[in-house]
Amino acid sequence: MNSKPQFVPENPEYLKNMKRMIELNRFMHHVGLTIDDIQPGYIHGKLQINDIHRQQNNFLHGGVATTFCDVVAGFAAFTLVAENEHVVTAEIKVSYLNPGVGDEAIAIGKVLKKGKRFMFCESELFVGDRLCAKATTTMAIIEKREK
Repeated sequence: MNSKPQFVPENPEYLKNMKRMIELNRFMHHVGLTIDDIQPGYIHGKLQINDIHRQQNNFLHGGVATTFCDVVAGFAAFTLVAENEHVVTAEIKVSYLNPGVGDEAIAIGKVLKKGKRFMFCESELFVGDRLCAKATTTMAIIEKREK
């Protein structure tokens, strides 16, 4: 993923809303994922890999890798929606390319195409210099529901 996509967000307050959504994502915090770069259609995040993130062979667990890929792709999509919209994952396909061996994972999510009802995104997860997982996702755009 060499280049960042060029999109114009529908919501001029996207950054403020994005930070709020990050705060509200309890599972992301429970797992230890952090977001450190937010741009329209693009998200960069990190994970300090601890023992709870590893499977029996000491590799990053595939479920953690999938979660991280899903989070960055979903948040990349969320940067582009209108104030009254959210996104949810409609489909995700993850390919595990190399074992995740190391102490830090980096994931990048970006929007490839924005439609009226769906966004097509991809994400890549690296441990060290090694590409460990690549995901393609379809994010459904839904109306925000008040609680």
